[in-house]
Amino acid sequence: MANPVERLAYAAAQTARVGWYFGQYFVSARLARGSMPRPKISGATPRTQAILAELRALMLRDWRNIEAGLYRLPHNLVEPPHRALADARAYFRDLPKVNDRRRARGNAEVFRTPPAGTPKLPRYYLQNFHYQTDGYLSDRSARLYEHQVEVLFGGGADAMRRQALVPIHHYVKHRVPENVRLLDLACGTGPMLAAVRDNHPRLELTGIDLSAPYLAEARRRVGRGRGPLRALREGRGRPVRYVQAAAEAIPLPDASQDLVTCVYLFHELPRKVRAQAAAEIARVLKPGGQFVFLDSLQAHDRPDFAGLLEYFPQAFHEPYYADYVKCDLAGLFGKAGLDLAASDLVFMSKLLVFEKPS
Repeated sequence: MANPVERLAYAAAQTARVGWYFGQYFVSARLARGSMPRPKISGATPRTQAILAELRALMLRDWRNIEAGLYRLPHNLVEPPHRALADARAYFRDLPKVNDRRRARGNAEVFRTPPAGTPKLPRYYLQNFHYQTDGYLSDRSARLYEHQVEVLFGGGADAMRRQALVPIHHYVKHRVPENVRLLDLACGTGPMLAAVRDNHPRLELTGIDLSAPYLAEARRRVGRGRGPLRALREGRGRPVRYVQAAAEAIPLPDASQDLVTCVYLFHELPRKVRAQAAAEIARVLKPGGQFVFLDSLQAHDRPDFAGLLEYFPQAFHEPYYADYVKCDLAGLFGKAGLDLAASDLVFMSKLLVFEKPS
């Protein structure tokens, strides 16, 4: 349970975090002028004050979960100053290249000229999503990615992601942790794996992603964890397993996982691949297992954010996003054999929990 000192530390850290990343968001928007397309939207767009109010509500929710013991106070609320400054410098050094691609609609560099050592990958994946340098296919991209995401969400990305820990907590508390297997699908650079491991160190964890550089970054980040002394006290000794594979072809046995998590993947999948990935998730889940889904809001979720959702794929090269925001997710996963058990909205995200019938 959290104490008053931790509450003050949390409030101070999150205030500094939002100021740091939201400030970089505004500088980035100013530097991007001239490269951004003219908006073609019909829905409402929230004002800055409304977004900040939503961020405050997210942080309050996050703190209440910590206070209730649903997950721990994160150890990385504020990065060490030298690391934060280094990440910001790298981000702003790369930003002109991102803006140049946006201006030229240059989204196929990694298809025409894949980074050295890139294996054969699905065509839909060989794109400069978000107009990122190297797409998802280089060490440089992997090092920048989490900082880019936090800037995009004004410092709220980690707090949104932590909401997926709530259903995991409720699932694990009724079971022997050593017997619970969790797959983090499209684990990227490992922030969800790190959060799960920090809170449930005895689970058997597997991270799957298509990007070898992102998996390498995940190994580094997850290994950093909460520090070796705390790891020893908690009895953390089970290594995380990392597998390079696609969500639509999971190389794990049928009914082998108790939990599957998936954070911000499905909006980057073509419609056909989304259906294949849903079927694979249902296949690897044990009867009675749960699938915890966290991804972007959809068109019908927040009318006051509708214009923002319309403009996002226009400005950030998200070729499958416009189709995703209209997708019937309950129907998609229901067809695969999963039942919707819970649904919630979390700032810019939606959290869904599905169960595989026993």
